[in-house]
Amino acid sequence: QVQLVESGGGLVQAGGSLRLSCAASGRTFSSYPMGWFRQAPGKEREFVAAISWSGTRTYYADSVKGRFTISRDNAKNTVYLQMNTLKPEDTAVYYCAADTEPPYSYSDYSDMDYWGKGTLVTVSS
Repeated sequence: QVQLVESGGGLVQAGGSLRLSCAASGRTFSSYPMGWFRQAPGKEREFVAAISWSGTRTYYADSVKGRFTISRDNAKNTVYLQMNTLKPEDTAVYYCAADTEPPYSYSDYSDMDYWGKGTLVTVSS
């Protein structure tokens, strides 16, 4: 079992920055990949970013590449999403997810095994 708790969401103006955190507990955090997904009102949940268990490999959706950075601190059992140059279209509930069973797809939300409850990010224009 893995428990995930997101934090760091809020209201920010376009062009601003936010850093999301996701604290994990349960299974050994350093043994599985982690991902961030988001869901805007009336839209499907979509992949944002993912990171390998070691942190050496990262993956991004084209829509956030160059603006968002995913990282993890295995000593703190936490994964982060640094979001810069935010746009109104980034407005969504952001979820962190753990993919604990191989093979690891990194970007397929149906492959994720555990989810947090989400944190709302609102970007005003």
